[in-house]
Amino acid sequence: MELAGPGPGSEADQRMQAETANRGVKRKRRKELNQKVAKFKRGEPIQIKQISDKKLKGKMRHTERLSSEAAVAAAKTDEWLLPAEAGTLEAEGMERTWRFSQAAVVDEVEIGASRKVFDLRLGELGPYNIDFSRSGRYMLLGGQKGHLGLMDWQSGHTFCEVQVKETVRDVKLLHNEQFFAAAQKKYVYIYDKRGLEVHCLKGHTDVRRLEFLPYHFLLASVGDLGVLRFQDTSTGQTVAQHRTKMGPCNVLRQNPHNAVSLMGHAQGVVTMWTPNMSTPVIKMLTHRGPVLSVTADTTGHHMVTTGADGQVKVWDLRTYQPLHAYFSPSPATWCDISQRGLLAVGWGRRVNVWKDALTNKQKSPYMTHNLQGGQLRDFHFCPYELKPVFSRLSCGLRMCWQWGTVVGCPPCWSPALESPTLTAMWPTPTRGPGHARSRKCICCWTSCSPT
Repeated sequence: MELAGPGPGSEADQRMQAETANRGVKRKRRKELNQKVAKFKRGEPIQIKQISDKKLKGKMRHTERLSSEAAVAAAKTDEWLLPAEAGTLEAEGMERTWRFSQAAVVDEVEIGASRKVFDLRLGELGPYNIDFSRSGRYMLLGGQKGHLGLMDWQSGHTFCEVQVKETVRDVKLLHNEQFFAAAQKKYVYIYDKRGLEVHCLKGHTDVRRLEFLPYHFLLASVGDLGVLRFQDTSTGQTVAQHRTKMGPCNVLRQNPHNAVSLMGHAQGVVTMWTPNMSTPVIKMLTHRGPVLSVTADTTGHHMVTTGADGQVKVWDLRTYQPLHAYFSPSPATWCDISQRGLLAVGWGRRVNVWKDALTNKQKSPYMTHNLQGGQLRDFHFCPYELKPVFSRLSCGLRMCWQWGTVVGCPPCWSPALESPTLTAMWPTPTRGPGHARSRKCICCWTSCSPT
């Protein structure tokens, strides 16, 4: 008499199939985790077997174990906090992403993201210069006819609006939203969050461009006299004054990786300056005409320049050699690079956004947008935009100041639990480690004498 074994649909067979499926899932998850762990490992492992000293071998083995555990913990944290990649626009078939209109993109996104697209019609006091705080939450406006405004663009709350009754050439937020600087007709003025004048920098005359170095608390300025000045905002003292000897300058940006000041001159030359050297550390001939704009990415590896010769050039800052160049129908007056490496170039009423344009030469732009009226003044990517599909590109116009004119871009930055530069959203009243020092500057600005 033979006993019949379990059939294909028996409980034992189902249990065996479930265990096999679980082993396959665990094997797949282990493989994915190992791939993520490799991203967080710091260099090659130490060859412990070649160490003869037992004490040193034990210390190295303990160090390697801690490093491995840290990489695994970081990979697991990354899996939970950043479960998806950055969103992008994807075209199907014969479609092209640069053909998508902004109205079509806004109609297809979530309500929370579409609400962040709005226009500010400020046609009487323009053109406007704009600037964002390092957290990306606060926005500063500066109209050429004397209008200054500071607002929280996410909630729409306006902190202050000031009419200085004087020409305003550039504006710049300092440590945070508590202070901002305005380059007016003759001097540079410092205002607080309420719009009250705190200080007048009489040493900065005829300034056209401002730049702030957040890790050094230095305010840099350059203008018609061609003198680059660095002002310590924590003590109110002038740190350095460098005569460029290249005439008036209207182009000043900083390399966010090392805080080196980048200046573009009418001779087609880009110079790089530091406060401790009276001569430029690097001097590059970039264009056959005046340099109109310059910018650098967050890694410090690439620099983009635009000139009156109609070229947009990408440079490798490690070798100081050109990688490739793009041509614009009209000379590009402004360019900017997002924290994710998107390149935006604008001229006239047109803004082009290029994806992966720094490493490889692209055949067509990623996104395009034509402004409704006026002329482009300047634009900036909003840092730390937390929406998974959008980053914001703000354009200052001669007729009006539009917000969100280009919205179909992936996010500027992928927010992590601990950002290497600063926390994206500082809670209130505990704002972060840099807030305590900036609070001390309130008394410094009011007590130091004008220089």
